[in-house]
Amino acid sequence: MKTLVVLAGIGQLALVGASALIPRLLGWREELAKLRPLTRAVVTTYAGYIAGTNLAFGLLSTVRPAWLLDGSGLARSVATFIATYWGARLVLQFAYYDRNGVPEGIGFRVAEGALVSFFLFLTFVYASVTTGGSAS
Repeated sequence: MKTLVVLAGIGQLALVGASALIPRLLGWREELAKLRPLTRAVVTTYAGYIAGTNLAFGLLSTVRPAWLLDGSGLARSVATFIATYWGARLVLQFAYYDRNGVPEGIGFRVAEGALVSFFLFLTFVYASVTTGGSAS
């Protein structure tokens, strides 16, 4: 289980790095320019909080996986939160995101498939920790 948690952490750290490409790929500069200044600030703040949360999950899982695997109530609560966070992200992908205007081409489809698979992996790993993962 420890190896899976560390791999999940490394993946989340890579996701934070790759997320730096999203604004350019989706034309955020042009899209955000259409918003009122307060709305633009809120959107960019939310994006920063999401990146920071992903970074915190990645660092915790990579640097201190035993803290998540010690079986304590706190460890299970944090793992439950992380599993719920990524599970909710999966639901949003299909139930909330507007599919109109997504970039065309096989590259986008492959990237989306990889992300969905990764979100499933993260949800599974942290749910497994919640239901009895150990430091072994």
